Amino acid sequence: MTITDAHRATAWQIQSLLMGYPDEALLGRLPLLRAATWTLPAPLAEPLTAFLDHLQAVPLSELAADYVATFDHRRKFSPYLTYFAYGDTRKRGMALLRFKHAYRAAGLELDDGELPDHLAVVLEFAAYHPVVGARLLTEHRAGLELMRLGLRETGSPWAAVLESVSATLAPLGVRDADAVARLAAEGPPEEEVGLAPFAPPEYLGGRR
Repeated sequence: MTITDAHRATAWQIQSLLMGYPDEALLGRLPLLRAATWTLPAPLAEPLTAFLDHLQAVPLSELAADYVATFDHRRKFSPYLTYFAYGDTRKRGMALLRFKHAYRAAGLELDDGELPDHLAVVLEFAAYHPVVGARLLTEHRAGLELMRLGLRETGSPWAAVLESVSATLAPLGVRDADAVARLAAEGPPEEEVGLAPFAPPEYLGGRR
């Protein structure tokens, strides 16, 4: 089955929910998410089905603890895409503003507590604004790929969600592969001494 724009939009919406903090609301959506996943081509659907099976089999308290341990306590798996490209530097603040401007141009305003580069936010945006959303995801492909590889290496169930995200994007080119290798070897840029916090005041906070 050919992957169409409609398939990508559906997949991005499902992936967005699965990259959020697991709660009762998410578990309540499992039948709907499964039904939507069944409409997708295998490269998108199979990893999502594996993750949905995991959600159904594991107690919610364990899912929540695993999410926090994975994404809140391990920077290498940061769900904030600009971290991989800019680290905790002033340039990251400007990158966050670019996300905000892209959303605002599409008529979307985020809550003050939402950082605009959280993968769940970007995926939800892409589901409704696929051209701009795909561009944002592609611009941060190296970080996405590094996260996918790291999650897979550690055996994290969330690796399956990243596998599905990767399948919605074009195959890695030579430049992207080089960027992934460089990021894996060097890590994000170091914090620049003496600078203000990396994010503008309206972005200080997190997404849960």
